[in-house]
Amino acid sequence: MGCPWCYLGKRRLEGALSQFEHADDVEVVFHSFQLDPSAPTEPTETATQMLARRYGMSPQEAAQAQGQVIALAEAEGMHWEHERSLHLNTRAAHRLLQLALAEGGPARQAALEEALFDAYFAKAENVAGHAELRRLALAAGLDAERVDAVLAQGESSEFEARVEADVRQAAAYGATGVPFFVLDGRFGISGAQPTELFAQALRQAWDTRDTK
Repeated sequence: MGCPWCYLGKRRLEGALSQFEHADDVEVVFHSFQLDPSAPTEPTETATQMLARRYGMSPQEAAQAQGQVIALAEAEGMHWEHERSLHLNTRAAHRLLQLALAEGGPARQAALEEALFDAYFAKAENVAGHAELRRLALAAGLDAERVDAVLAQGESSEFEARVEADVRQAAAYGATGVPFFVLDGRFGISGAQPTELFAQALRQAWDTRDTK
């Protein structure tokens, strides 16, 4: 959830769903994927500093790039502090999202996903830190004992296998970046496309669904 385009894409999909007459019949499930599995669990730089270092930008150029995506977020009704967001590893957060799905279904998972996005982009919080993750997970309604177990077990958690399964499924779909949306297992949408495109894809998926 450290990718700004994922949060933008989520909002645009939600915008399309808000206009879709069959929205009550649509179930949204979030799947795990990491663009940078090597990102540190103990952050030492901001995402802006990472962009400058990785792509050979000046600090001013990196800040300008961040400013452009922050402006897009504002257009979607979100106020971000993304210039302060940390470069960090989200693997533990993905395990908790898998727990949320198993424990409370898509609605519980969606609540945690939104909380994680908001914490990272709007508040520049450390969503790799176990204390922050625990607080967000409990606020989203997850069971404290299960959250503590998942955080303590790390890669040995049962939910690590589910994260890996999602990564393999993404590869099977041909996803090489995020966000990547799959509708009804048949239609793939790459990137934070305009709300209108999501609306068209929803109608197409609905009109061509298998009703047997």
